[in-house]
Amino acid sequence: MSESQLWNDVDDYFSTLLSPADETLAAALRDSDAAGLPPINVAPNQGKLLQLLAQIQGARRILEIGTLGGYSTIWLGRALPADGRLITFEYEAMHAEVARRNLARAGLDKISEVRVGPALESLPKLAEENPEPFDFVFIDADKVNNPHYIEWALKLTRPGSVIVLDNVAREGRVVDAGSPDPSVRGTRSALELIASHPKLSGTAIQTVGSKGYDGFALARVLP
Repeated sequence: MSESQLWNDVDDYFSTLLSPADETLAAALRDSDAAGLPPINVAPNQGKLLQLLAQIQGARRILEIGTLGGYSTIWLGRALPADGRLITFEYEAMHAEVARRNLARAGLDKISEVRVGPALESLPKLAEENPEPFDFVFIDADKVNNPHYIEWALKLTRPGSVIVLDNVAREGRVVDAGSPDPSVRGTRSALELIASHPKLSGTAIQTVGSKGYDGFALARVLP
């Protein structure tokens, strides 16, 4: 058995046992696939991790940067109370429409909002609305702008809020300080920002599984 097949089998075991797919989640993946969306959604056990983190945080307001078909959004939305609020940004209008349908099927359309367009244009507009601080932020968009997303997350949160940054290992390429890959450089800059910012305390974890070799960073906003 290859190493990658073993990773997949372990992920399948964990997901089947601890985060089994229901029809709503399965339908979200099917509809995303049918619409031609790239299969880059989080794995089921990763979705469950996001949900648990948001629940442990006691989140009432969640911000997501990078919606895709709304699969991770459903996991996060299910962590919210009935009067909670989730705002998610998606660059592609077609992806956003798929996500809206998936969220409506999940019964989350009343507490969620999908905003379309470049996140770095949408985030200033959101800030102008002077929203209540977000308790939890999940960043899973273009990696080039990761440091900017971290900076905006800081502006839109409060002390005690949690920020999760996905896909930080880049199959190990994150250690290459001279990498010409913009995604690697953006990720390194974001991690360096987390390390140096006086209002952030964070760490990063490598992962293997059905999504290959990658990882995520977890940060808490300090007073």
